[in-house]
Amino acid sequence: MQDLDRIRSEALAEIAASQSLEQLDAVRVAALGKKGSITGLMKSLGAMSAEDRKAAGAMLNAARDEVSAALDTAKAVLEAGALDSRLARERIDVTLSARPETQGRIHPISQVMDEMSAIFAQMGFEVAEGPDIEDDFHNFTALNIPQEHPARQMHDTFYFGEKADGSRHLLRTHTSPVQIRTMVANKPPIRIIAPGRTYRCDSDMTHTPMFHQIEGLVIDKTTHMGHLKGCLMEFVTTFFEVDEVPVRFRPSFFPFTEPSAEVDIGCSREGGELKIGPGKGWLEIGGSGMVHPNVLRACGLDPEVYQGFAFGMGVERMAMLKYGIPDLRTFFDSDLRWLKHYGFVPFDVPTLSGGLTR
Repeated sequence: MQDLDRIRSEALAEIAASQSLEQLDAVRVAALGKKGSITGLMKSLGAMSAEDRKAAGAMLNAARDEVSAALDTAKAVLEAGALDSRLARERIDVTLSARPETQGRIHPISQVMDEMSAIFAQMGFEVAEGPDIEDDFHNFTALNIPQEHPARQMHDTFYFGEKADGSRHLLRTHTSPVQIRTMVANKPPIRIIAPGRTYRCDSDMTHTPMFHQIEGLVIDKTTHMGHLKGCLMEFVTTFFEVDEVPVRFRPSFFPFTEPSAEVDIGCSREGGELKIGPGKGWLEIGGSGMVHPNVLRACGLDPEVYQGFAFGMGVERMAMLKYGIPDLRTFFDSDLRWLKHYGFVPFDVPTLSGGLTR
């Protein structure tokens, strides 16, 4: 045992001098490994007497524990230093500004909805919203749509499974349920627009299963068809940013309005180019009319006292007409090249004072 103090002192000195985890592990193997110096002394205990073995075993255990503790402490220090070195070497400066070529773009649908909302807000309309999942009452019944109407059939509407009472929820086919909810919850006068997603079983170059609408509703005691015409004529002139846009109202039929009218705007197709404004052509942009008395009754309003108008337009169609987008399906292709071409800079927020588009 006369070599124990020397072996322990040398091991502790080598541990303190180790500059890497590899050097430290070599010291561990030399002292505590299968052929290590302290391990060799432990093996010699079997040849001693019981009294000598007890005393020598206690000294060897103490020396082994001291060296083992020193190894653990040194290993923790070296591992922390290695981690700090790696973090410093692999550091990324997340405060660097984004490269201009990676700047995001606002989707044309979002931009056009903001443009339309800005125009109607200037006219005194408030924005109202409602759920995408509706019940039969708000989507059909309250809108004076009869049970046998084709819009209620499976080929037009996305229905959910039947409930215990036989009723079914559905994905709203228009944003008109927002009008119903507004009239039920509020007393006139009412002046709202209802932008949002709508869903119908249809898909081709001009139709998609999910699309966007914006509808308007005005309810009071004096509003008439002339106000509806003036409102929409002002809107199309401002939206298309053209000094003069002819507007035509064609008689039509909708269950929820009476009288009803399709709204067309003038255009020119000379030279194979479509231009909004005076010309020989017409483009349909939406439907409109005076709110049907049955709809007012379903919402708890007296049609002998209150009246008003409603209108609706497809957001995608308005975007296609204004920005020359030829195919409706490209709105939903998630093509970054398309978005870079047709998208808008995020800070170009449309306002009537600053301009809808810049």
